[in-house]
Amino acid sequence: MKSPLALLRRLPPFAWMLALFFCCGVVACKSLPDVDPQMPAKATPTIETTKGTLPPKKASALVARRWANASSNLKALATLEEQATGVPLIAGNKVKLLFDGPATMREMMAAARVATSSINLETYIFDSDKVGNEFADLLIDKQRQGVAVNVMVDAVGAIGTPAAFFDRMRQAGIRVLIFNPVNPAKAHGNWELNNRNHRKLMVVDGKVAFTGGINISSTYANSSLFRSRHKPDQVDGDKVGWRDTHVKIEGPAVAPLQWSFINLWVRQEGGELPPAEYFPTLTPVGDKIIRVLASDPDRASDIYKALVVAINEAKRSIHITCAYFVPDQQIVDSLTSAARRGVDVKLVLPGVSDHSLIRYAGQAFYDQLLAGGVRIFELQIAVLHAKTAVIDGGWSTIGSANIDRRSFIHNYELNVVVMDPAFGASMESAFNEDLRDSKEVTLERWQHRPWSDRIKEWVARLGEYWI
Repeated sequence: MKSPLALLRRLPPFAWMLALFFCCGVVACKSLPDVDPQMPAKATPTIETTKGTLPPKKASALVARRWANASSNLKALATLEEQATGVPLIAGNKVKLLFDGPATMREMMAAARVATSSINLETYIFDSDKVGNEFADLLIDKQRQGVAVNVMVDAVGAIGTPAAFFDRMRQAGIRVLIFNPVNPAKAHGNWELNNRNHRKLMVVDGKVAFTGGINISSTYANSSLFRSRHKPDQVDGDKVGWRDTHVKIEGPAVAPLQWSFINLWVRQEGGELPPAEYFPTLTPVGDKIIRVLASDPDRASDIYKALVVAINEAKRSIHITCAYFVPDQQIVDSLTSAARRGVDVKLVLPGVSDHSLIRYAGQAFYDQLLAGGVRIFELQIAVLHAKTAVIDGGWSTIGSANIDRRSFIHNYELNVVVMDPAFGASMESAFNEDLRDSKEVTLERWQHRPWSDRIKEWVARLGEYWI
């Protein structure tokens, strides 16, 4: 589930097409920004610390120490990325990579249980199922203990969740904001049906944050066979788990993540937040350098620009894992250009998908990518929902944004960029495990696919902007 149209997929075909034309009629098309591959770079990236912005000499010395083992020039990439996005780096963080829903849910619930001041939860989907109710019960319990609990859920993502589920939380004192209601009569300010809040974020006591691709739902908490010692010869498409990725962050980078939640709450006129220490004094707790990218429909996507810059600057490898991959031509050109200059470009894309229309739209680009030297692998053992990339083993991104126009133009999305070779090694390890459970799509085999699939790709490509 990723867009208003995705949630309409159970409708009869005629009704679905009416919904498509409705969306096309009420929203004008937007375009993605051109990213200049020849932009001049600053000498040193801007690095924020708990004591303020580091002077250039100290910033240069810090990155020299932290990135001494990088296989490429992370300093140059960091400055170019800052030029493109205007967002500084933040030093002194601890980052833990979380694989799949079960590990993430355990960590998030454990952090929530020890909250003493506040819990801010932002999610696209909050289902009224086993995991959703367990999470809701925990939040209600913390609210009754005096913790300020604030929940923001997208109206389309929660369209299948009964109102009574959220009413129960409200009755316990939790502030619940339904983001951008589907019913225009319930909207505050401008009604923007097509602009959805796709972010996934939980901040506890202003000190610990979780973000990535995982929603609050038993669907996402259903473990895939990723990292399992016992993998079946065949996978039942109706019973496979979901492959996703999240991160746990501690340190100064939690502050901008907290700010992204509060800023969006205020913009949605969610009402006064209860008093709490939302921005406690944060001290360095680790050595990870992070860039927090919170994009929205009102400005050109920083997440998109950061990705294009990183691809264009790649010297050795580009390894992307993406659930919904419907790239624009600039990303296709950047990937094929990298492959032609000798970069190892590999994509892990869905072999089992929850949305066939999006999958066919993405496959419409396979011919061009494969001919350009990009290697494509389709994950077989799980429904792929992760949105991650690791480039040259030192630049990594994890978040909610897919590689498609919806994420980059219409959604509120949240990604973090971690610039660190050791963290990159963990990302590479996970990518290689996914490769082992994937089948490669070769150009020769792809050119002999059935004509029925080609027609589906053509039809899906017509509506790629809206899905």
